[in-house]
Amino acid sequence: MATFAVKTLGIAAGVSTALLFSGFASQAFAMSPFQASYQFNYNGKNMGSATRTLSKAGNGWTYVFAAKAGGIASATESSNFGFSGGSITSQSFKRTSKILIHNNTMSISFNPGAKIINTKKDDKARSFAWKSGVLDELNAELQVREDLKSGNLKSGYWIADAKEVEARKFVKQGAERVQTAYGTFDTIKVVMKHDKPGRETVFWLAPKLDYLPVKMAHQDQKSSYGLLLTGYKGPVN
Repeated sequence: MATFAVKTLGIAAGVSTALLFSGFASQAFAMSPFQASYQFNYNGKNMGSATRTLSKAGNGWTYVFAAKAGGIASATESSNFGFSGGSITSQSFKRTSKILIHNNTMSISFNPGAKIINTKKDDKARSFAWKSGVLDELNAELQVREDLKSGNLKSGYWIADAKEVEARKFVKQGAERVQTAYGTFDTIKVVMKHDKPGRETVFWLAPKLDYLPVKMAHQDQKSSYGLLLTGYKGPVN
């Protein structure tokens, strides 16, 4: 159970945000630093906590997702990127996870000049051809947010992981009101489409908190996990 929890915690960092809708705030901030905390649950049971933190230093941005499942497991993801004209330029990505005494690592290096993407998972290294606008699983959330705020959601997004660069699609599925420990929010429901049967990832995004994901749920066959907001520091509409 802990193994699945740590591996999927990273995916929870992945894509989230929503289009401006009638009945919601019409103001949208430019990308701004923030910090959010969450309760993490696995198969309906509270397993621990997680945080999302976006920070800026000079012209560079860093987005970090960190989670702990009790004293058994932990995972951290970090994405470094540039941002200009509404578009993210991926630079590097790193994931580390620990289950009891076992450690795993994964890294991605983006090299647009050489038109290549290099990945390494533990001792296995791979290289892939460059794709315009390629993202990692973490900063993709932020790019989708910016695109949706400007009304320019793409039909697909190229996302790199350890084994491949693939296109993923995100679809809006209406509005819902979500209750969290931090408050109750009107949200837009966004679904990330998976090619594999039996898998589904859903995000609930709050325009009031600059389209922050206040809730997330992932189903993989008979296993499920989710995040629910417990605290937030950042822009508010």
